[in-house]
Amino acid sequence: MINGKKVLALIPARGGSKGLPRKNILPLAGRPLLAWTVQAGLASAYVDRIIVSSEDREIIQTAEAWGAEAPFVRPQELAKDETTGMEVFLHALKEAGDGFDYLVLLQPTSPLRTGRDIDACLEKCEELNVPSCVSVCEARKSPFWMYKIDPRERLQPLINNVEFIPRRQDMPLIYSLNGAVYAARTGWLKKSGNYLAPETVGYVMPAERSVDIDSVLDLKLCEFILARESGK
Repeated sequence: MINGKKVLALIPARGGSKGLPRKNILPLAGRPLLAWTVQAGLASAYVDRIIVSSEDREIIQTAEAWGAEAPFVRPQELAKDETTGMEVFLHALKEAGDGFDYLVLLQPTSPLRTGRDIDACLEKCEELNVPSCVSVCEARKSPFWMYKIDPRERLQPLINNVEFIPRRQDMPLIYSLNGAVYAARTGWLKKSGNYLAPETVGYVMPAERSVDIDSVLDLKLCEFILARESGK
């Protein structure tokens, strides 16, 4: 609870993953991938309840074993490739019951975010009086150096009408969504249908906590970061 407002944390974790099969429960430094996100939610000072939305029995059992709740089984029609995130969020809110002022989305593919990162997003919502805050990190590659290739194989700048910037140090800071934390007031989220809107503010996280696991290489990178932090 933050300033008298109740907080629900939702971990969406379906069983299907084409790029990295069974991704959400693959082992990472001695724990299932999903467990890292559950533990971050439990470490939050403000989260009142952590629930997992999944259609997969093994994922549900893993989530419960590590301290999350799984009060429902996600319907198969909400576990398809084309299912939108908002459909999953609204279903979870309905199943969890009324009374939550904030919904915090925690994707299991961001295992290095901490409870403090979750809390910082909620604090920004309260301190700045905004309905939504999402986590970002500095972009590794600037879009000012990105191009499209036209039918004649000529390079066309992705950002038009901007003079070429030859030095990286002279470029404006650019941030990208890192997928770690999405926090929003539930009433506003139901109306807007998206965590991202003109009112949304960003919470900047460092690159070493912003790894989003989508491949074996990402998993190995996380293992390296965790081993380095533990001194092994």
